[in-house]
Amino acid sequence: MAFAGSAHADFRVCNGTQNLVGVAIGYRSKEGWISEGWWQVPATTCATLIEGELQSRYYYLYAEDAARGGRWTGDVNMCVAENEFKIVGVNDCFARGHQQMGFKEYDTGRQGSWMVQLSDTPGTQESQN
Repeated sequence: MAFAGSAHADFRVCNGTQNLVGVAIGYRSKEGWISEGWWQVPATTCATLIEGELQSRYYYLYAEDAARGGRWTGDVNMCVAENEFKIVGVNDCFARGHQQMGFKEYDTGRQGSWMVQLSDTPGTQESQN
């Protein structure tokens, strides 16, 4: 039963920069490791990447500043593509015609929703419930 005003569970990314940012997410599913993107998140707005209650504890994020080329990265390698994509598996990215990028891990602690704030200084993003 949903009540008016109840918190909406999802995984959101908020762009605190003055530029358009492209975002990709990675997670584990029944099919295996999945990476998908691109969400185009305009300056000072937020985008929902996963709607509904989060099913995994760990999510992985990679983002690029479309204007300045800055990147928000981590040390977990996953596959990405130039255009919109949903890729199953994280191995042999190049052999399968994809690129490989380092995604940052977020431990949601099994909370139902999560938000990542991207700031003007790539690499200093903050995450919060």
